[in-house]
Amino acid sequence: MSDEFDEFEDMGPVDFLVIEFPGNRMTGKGLPMLLDLVDRGIVRILDLVFVRKDADGSVVGMTLRDFDADGELDLSVFEGSSSGLLGQDDLDEAGAALEPGNSAGILVYENLWAAPLARELRRGGAQLVAGGRIPVQALLASLEAEEAAGGTAAA
Repeated sequence: MSDEFDEFEDMGPVDFLVIEFPGNRMTGKGLPMLLDLVDRGIVRILDLVFVRKDADGSVVGMTLRDFDADGELDLSVFEGSSSGLLGQDDLDEAGAALEPGNSAGILVYENLWAAPLARELRRGGAQLVAGGRIPVQALLASLEAEEAAGGTAAA
């Protein structure tokens, strides 16, 4: 077994997010929280890429300097966050979800907190066969519908 395979065998689950910034306006409000998650060893950033969707629908990659042109937002800590996992097809797919005139950050991260569990499950022969994410908005809508129907939501 190669060392590279051993490294992947010990990894936690890997997820991605596409975060849209209307009007190409990134405030940086979530950056301290992301840095805290990294500093505490909860997640490891594998890739962080920014794209812009122009009015004609074309998707263009952006550098961190493009986002930081006004000097208000220090993104230099993320420079070099590129594992090479994301290709142009991924950027185009993420861009398809954007409204023209908006930009997005595409974040690929490893869930370090889950690595020991994932490793032991794999060693026991288990494998992940499905996964997903339920958006908070969908949970809230479901709870509101349940309440409107006269049901009670579980605490």
